[in-house]
Amino acid sequence: MYIIAGLGNPGAKYEGTRHNVGFSVIDALAEKHGISVDKKQFKGLTGRGMIAGQQVLLLKPLTYMNLSGESLRAAFDFYKPELDQVLVIFDDISLETGQLRIRKKGSAGGHNGVKSIISHLGSMDFPRIKVGVGEPSREELVDFVLGRFHGDDVAVMKETVATAVLAVETFLSEGPQEAMNLYNKKKEKKETRHEALE
Repeated sequence: MYIIAGLGNPGAKYEGTRHNVGFSVIDALAEKHGISVDKKQFKGLTGRGMIAGQQVLLLKPLTYMNLSGESLRAAFDFYKPELDQVLVIFDDISLETGQLRIRKKGSAGGHNGVKSIISHLGSMDFPRIKVGVGEPSREELVDFVLGRFHGDDVAVMKETVATAVLAVETFLSEGPQEAMNLYNKKKEKKETRHEALE
């Protein structure tokens, strides 16, 4: 059993915010694979099903971001998977909007949800998919991550969520290394008008 946890904050006021892209990926996975993520357990919303030939538990913690580890730990204690069968999906302000970064393990990198998970699991050795939401320019960090996407970024993130779904499927069917090979690419820079004329 793989546990795939997308991080976010519960409630309508947080829907579609940068901090909730983990929830968005779980919702997209659930819709594509016909899994209902509506059972309240493990301090979250869960749904069980099959993705890429693997049994999965999709998990959206309802603890609020900073306590995400409580929910994941409860699911972990129940199903007792290996650490490399726990995949966590979350937003990352150090990556450009729309860029994905898959890692087999690592530190929290300042992300409070991941910090909580590391604390509750007692390890950093679980795979994760980081979804770039860009860096705040003038806004306070909290206002930025709890804000919504605007302009071109709305379409970019819709496409990115779909790509993250493909990355999860590859992770499950072919392993983390293949997922990293395919999806850990920098977004191609849009050519400028000057370059287009050359």
